[in-house]
Amino acid sequence: MSTSAATGYRPSRTLPIAAEIRRQASRRRTQLALGFMVLLPLIILVAFEFGGGNGDDDQNGGGAFSSLVDLATSGGLNFALFCLAVSAGFLLVVVFALFAGDTVASEASWGSLRYLLAIPVPRARLLAVKLLVALGYALFALFLLAGTGLLVGTLRYGWHPLGSTIAAQIPPGQGVLRLLGILAYLAVILLVVAGLAFLLSVLTDAALGAVGGAVLLWILSSILDQITALGSIRNALPTHYSDAWMGLLSTPVQTEDLAKGAISAIIYAVVFWGAAFYRFTRKDVTS
Repeated sequence: MSTSAATGYRPSRTLPIAAEIRRQASRRRTQLALGFMVLLPLIILVAFEFGGGNGDDDQNGGGAFSSLVDLATSGGLNFALFCLAVSAGFLLVVVFALFAGDTVASEASWGSLRYLLAIPVPRARLLAVKLLVALGYALFALFLLAGTGLLVGTLRYGWHPLGSTIAAQIPPGQGVLRLLGILAYLAVILLVVAGLAFLLSVLTDAALGAVGGAVLLWILSSILDQITALGSIRNALPTHYSDAWMGLLSTPVQTEDLAKGAISAIIYAVVFWGAAFYRFTRKDVTS
């Protein structure tokens, strides 16, 4: 008896990426997440309009972040930078965890995961497609936030040099490149969150548990990073270099922490994704 595959069956043609993109685009959580990326800069703009656009009344002792607040209304580039600064610590973490953590666990909770595998879609391909689409939407959300901030900020405050908290102003042309560099670095750092959420999504049928677990572990890492008694151990924490993007605002650019942070994030992400693939290709899928 022949054991060959059915005529016309090609594993590489199962679950096309375009089909998964359309499926995820129809999800309410995708629409709400992307919609909020557009809405947030508008909310911040309105807040500045009603609040006068400066932080002189805040007695927080200054610092790099408060300096960004002062610069936020001095041009579109600075406004976009401020939107990223207020979002990087939590909102973007949640967004990356949401897209990566919900993708497999939600299918399992709906009972549709086993039907996808019964098509049959090879497990490795199913996981790879879902990961690529999840990362694509997460990165799109990141750039959508920055793009909207740059657009509305430029329309309201004009096109001016990128203000730096630790050096001279950066000309607009170079400022755009610096802003793109910041986006790229944040994208790499947040791959850790995406990797952890994706691993948890494979381990559980509860999407909320995968998303929430990744966010909580990221917060825990941030808390531990503030404990100076840990010494050099903090250097190994995934959040230790999360603010290294500020080095792109200096002249010359401070690249040492940027390189360390990027390498650390990629290693963490690869380990988490590798563990997810290893577990999923060997687990019993009953839901």
